[in-house]
Amino acid sequence: MAKKVKKQERKSFFKFIKWFWIVFTSGVFLVFLVFLLAGWGVFGEMPTFERLENPQTNLATEIISSDGETLGKYYLDDNRTPVPYDSLPQNLVQALIATEDARYFDHSGIDARGTVRAFAFLGTKGGASTISQQLARQLFVGVRSRNKFEAVTQKIKEWVIATRLERSYTKEEIIAMYMNIYDFHYNADGIRSAARIYFGKEPSQLRTEESAMLVGMLKNSSYYNPIRREELVKNRRNTVLGQMAKYGYITQQQKDSLQNLEMDINFNPESHREGLATYFRMYLQRWLNNWIEDNPKPDGSKYNIYLDGLKVYTTIDSRMQRHAEEAVEAHMKKLQAEFFHQNTPDRNPTAPFLELSKSEMDNIIERAMKVSARWRAMKREGVPESEIRASFNKKTDMTVFDWNSDSYEKDTIMTPLDSIRYYKTFLRTAMMSMEPQTGHVKAWVGGIDFKHFQYDNVYQGARQAGSTFKPFVYAAAIDQLRLSPCDSLPDSQYCIEPLKHGNPEAWCPKNSNGKYSGERKTLKNALANSVNTITAQLIDQVGPGSVVEIAKNMGITREMVEAPAIALGTPDINVFEMVGAYGTFANKGVYVKPVTVTRVEDKNGTVLYEYVPETKDVLSEDVAYAMVNLMEGVTQYGSGGRLRHSYNKNNTVYKEIITGYPYELTNPIAGKTGTTQNQSDGWFMGMVPNLVTGVWVGGEDRAAHFRSLAYGQGASMALPIWAMYMKKNYEDEELGVSTDAFEEPEDLSINVDCTKILQEIKEDVDTEDDLDDLDF
Repeated sequence: MAKKVKKQERKSFFKFIKWFWIVFTSGVFLVFLVFLLAGWGVFGEMPTFERLENPQTNLATEIISSDGETLGKYYLDDNRTPVPYDSLPQNLVQALIATEDARYFDHSGIDARGTVRAFAFLGTKGGASTISQQLARQLFVGVRSRNKFEAVTQKIKEWVIATRLERSYTKEEIIAMYMNIYDFHYNADGIRSAARIYFGKEPSQLRTEESAMLVGMLKNSSYYNPIRREELVKNRRNTVLGQMAKYGYITQQQKDSLQNLEMDINFNPESHREGLATYFRMYLQRWLNNWIEDNPKPDGSKYNIYLDGLKVYTTIDSRMQRHAEEAVEAHMKKLQAEFFHQNTPDRNPTAPFLELSKSEMDNIIERAMKVSARWRAMKREGVPESEIRASFNKKTDMTVFDWNSDSYEKDTIMTPLDSIRYYKTFLRTAMMSMEPQTGHVKAWVGGIDFKHFQYDNVYQGARQAGSTFKPFVYAAAIDQLRLSPCDSLPDSQYCIEPLKHGNPEAWCPKNSNGKYSGERKTLKNALANSVNTITAQLIDQVGPGSVVEIAKNMGITREMVEAPAIALGTPDINVFEMVGAYGTFANKGVYVKPVTVTRVEDKNGTVLYEYVPETKDVLSEDVAYAMVNLMEGVTQYGSGGRLRHSYNKNNTVYKEIITGYPYELTNPIAGKTGTTQNQSDGWFMGMVPNLVTGVWVGGEDRAAHFRSLAYGQGASMALPIWAMYMKKNYEDEELGVSTDAFEEPEDLSINVDCTKILQEIKEDVDTEDDLDDLDF
């Protein structure tokens, strides 16, 4: 009986073993069959080997400053700039593995233990998606379907693709690909954008708790949103820190300490309208589009700046750019307050315009309405003009610029026509800074706020140059007539007779104050105080044609009428060309065309473009140095003297209008102020040996201006921006902005030692009122 039972047990055991192997073999065969069918595309299209080797992801073009900072990016939907595994901090990798795939380095794409657990407990004790599977889903499979059958087939495809990815890439490469592909919300595509947008730093600088937060967002970045659900994300971050402690990446004590930290979000949204150097980035976008037209890919197709991941290396220094923007903001906010004060309805019924009739004002608003985006869009849609006009008188919700509101924006309700009038009241500005020896543009500010004022006054805008044009006249005179800064001419009414130099009538310019001393003044005195009568004598002697030729050789491309009146700055010139031209004086007579891009690379680092400097010998070293010496007089005892003096620091008017005064700069500075008729434009051009900077301030329309020179001259409108910018540069010694004297040529043939000039100037300038009149 016992033998029979034993035999029966042995038979049952062998039967169990038989069925075990049948089930096991069938399971293996079934898995093999599923993988085979998936590979054949039965469950949907599978990526080819070529796509696996080169997965298609949209890469943003990155704009890189000369000091290695990212200024911004060009992208459509994906703000992605990939980083290699070596640039990922160890704490980020550890947080990822501890939370998403603890056995990552022990499997080949599929975690068998995790998969069995997920099937056994139906996912209640954790899922089984490995990092490789999650990458497969991000790259090729897509969002999980709600249809159960489709969800199963998607999972099968993930398994197959994950194993293929593991054969094609190293573990480190897969981690880097996954962190670079994930969308962290708010245009934070990939880990680099996420680190910059949420913490204002590069991935390599992330602290452990910051890495834990970003890894926690991988579960669902839309739900675990640190901006909208900070407490929820903090809890998720702490869960990740707990996982790191569980697997020994941090100690229990470190975990407890890190979990007690508050969320330290430094939110820096990246968009085309925000961030650093916005006006420059829009100029660069146009530059790149032009470059792309002339430089196709090897296959003949065109590069796409939004998708191809180009790297554009620029000359902009992010530190100097920040200093420039801060200086513009500080001064323009204060200057605008005074402009508003002078243009209240009781003070100026035609505000912001002066000396215009109602019909003239209506014409300005009419033109602005017809060039507006609203008008053009409705016109394209075929809307009748009567309806378009009616829409401009309907009140609507809008966000407008406001110096006194947070982020300089306020929500309001007004008609589109009222918004046009509102924006006409704001003063505009432009500023550019350049290294004269190389032409490298270091800072570029095209306006007060790109989001609301997108017209770039550095490059697109051109305004009358005023007295900043006079150095071209003086340069022609010194070059052709061999004059020196110490030569003198009489300050008396001077007329150029009719028909001379192509002028149909006599031209008799007045000095800005309407006075003539009758005494002889040196050229240095005359330029320092912008004496118009002496400038008129000089252009009469050399002729307008010579002045135009010199200006063109120094990079001025705008049309200039060869008439005597150009001597007082009637030509319209933009800041970009004016800075380039003044660079010729600082660079010993050699013009170097301003350059903004030094190199363009594709996503693999292949150099596609490298700039070649464009230079031209215009003036001799002696003439260039004499011009620098002349313009040093402007800042020593002329209209730019407030850069140095401080005797008005208790003067109420100075405190109100001269932002940042006193500046008390003591190093050699050459410069020139400029103010056009009716104070419509205020300029200041300033130079030290290795930096030339130009500033312009004015209204969008010439009729919007200050009433008097006290506020409307270049020394009040533009000079303070230059002064504050330079002071910030000097505070940062790493920038290396020069405080040295301009280098004097060996065997200088032009006399620049005018020992009597200081006393002569002091006799002319006795009062504060005199100083305020010394700008033309």
